[in-house]
Amino acid sequence: MERICNLLFALAVFIMLHHHTSSLANITTDQAALLALKSHISSDPNNILARNWSSSSPVCSWIGITCSSRHHRVTALNISSMQLHGTIPPHLGNLSFLVSLNIHNNTFHGDFPKELTHLKRLKSISVTRNNFTGAILSSLSLLPNLRFVYLSMNQFSGEIPSSISNITKLEVLSMQRNFLEGEIPREFGDLRYLTFLDLQYNQLSGSIPTSIFNITTMKILGLTYNNLTGQLPTTICDHLPNLEWLCLSKNYIGGVIPPNLENCRKLQILSLSYNEFIGIVPRVLANLTSLTELYIRALHLEGSVIFYKKNENVLPFLSSAKLATHTFP
Repeated sequence: MERICNLLFALAVFIMLHHHTSSLANITTDQAALLALKSHISSDPNNILARNWSSSSPVCSWIGITCSSRHHRVTALNISSMQLHGTIPPHLGNLSFLVSLNIHNNTFHGDFPKELTHLKRLKSISVTRNNFTGAILSSLSLLPNLRFVYLSMNQFSGEIPSSISNITKLEVLSMQRNFLEGEIPREFGDLRYLTFLDLQYNQLSGSIPTSIFNITTMKILGLTYNNLTGQLPTTICDHLPNLEWLCLSKNYIGGVIPPNLENCRKLQILSLSYNEFIGIVPRVLANLTSLTELYIRALHLEGSVIFYKKNENVLPFLSSAKLATHTFP
């Protein structure tokens, strides 16, 4: 019996030592990945990382780093708004416990490293306001836990990968102010949890996929300043009970403005100006009691120019009651 107890004790000690050694090795991997990032930063004007990110101090005490109390691994990297200039090394893909990556409002440039698609735990990625170039990685679809993707205000080009529709948990997709072209993937209609889709200020063409108007969770749909054509479905608001913003100005969308828009009861901002709409401005828009901003300006519309902003002196200023009865000049 004593021998058995000694063997069990030795086994327990071995397991604890192995776990401790493994943890040290893992945090060493995280440290190496972050130091590689530091080495790829060519300008750190405030010396934030230069002073703080050092191999002589614990990784979890570094500025912008959050670690898990359970695994003692890096779970969040936030170095936003630090005026950093440089590139992102492939080593960042070794942060295998990373859940949140936020580097927005810097001047990182170059291609987005494909190794970041190794981060299987990643839920949020924000690289807004940088100078990244190249195509949007189709392999983002390999990150099954992604919920928030912010790629706006960069120089990404090419088409939007239809494979993004495979990120089934996606809630926010923001890609505005890039150089994206081609059509909006019709597969986006499969994103059943999407609440925010912002593709404004790109060079997208073709019709808006009708499948997008079936995403019942959608709150914000921004497609302003593209080259979109086609018509809006007459049933546009039948499946959008939560829609709050609909921004479609500066495109080539034609046909009539669907009276069905009155069924988007939560609509706060409606922007349809500078398209190819014909016919009249539907009077039923006055039934949108939550509406705070309305922009409809087009040469082919009867009812002409409407700029309506509640509680603001915009000319012509129109209350919703006037919208129902007024003949616009």
